[in-house]
Amino acid sequence: MIKDLLKLLMDFVLSVLRKSKNVRKLKLIRKKFFEKSTLGELFIDDKFECYTLEDKVRPPGEKVPGETAIPAGIYKVVIDYSDRFHRLMPHLLDVPMFTGIRIHSGNTNQDTEGCILVGTTIVNGDFVGNSRIAYDQLFTKLKVASDLGEGIEITII
Repeated sequence: MIKDLLKLLMDFVLSVLRKSKNVRKLKLIRKKFFEKSTLGELFIDDKFECYTLEDKVRPPGEKVPGETAIPAGIYKVVIDYSDRFHRLMPHLLDVPMFTGIRIHSGNTNQDTEGCILVGTTIVNGDFVGNSRIAYDQLFTKLKVASDLGEGIEITII
């Protein structure tokens, strides 16, 4: 009986939360610019989450396939299935001149084709370490937000 009441209460709380119009806000601040990569810091609701590594930032409108960071801007993020990685992942939508932009694990610019890599450490300037740990922690937070019906957006500056 208590178990049933707890389940009903939990279902009610989750249904209320799912109807909320909360938006989980990510902010990526690009900090260091190298010849082939860009290091940054990622925040969730203004709280530091992890470091990021992207391809090189280029002037607006210039793109070298597989070697260019996405343009600064605000993008909607959804959790959906990646055919390439064969699992659910964060996916940035409506990125000008790019498709299939994901947030995922990886260590160097060789591991990204415009995507955002995450890590808990920076090594030698253009390498993020403990990437799988950082990714798993980030994905868990974003998946919970998505499951609760919250929107997710990322601002890249």
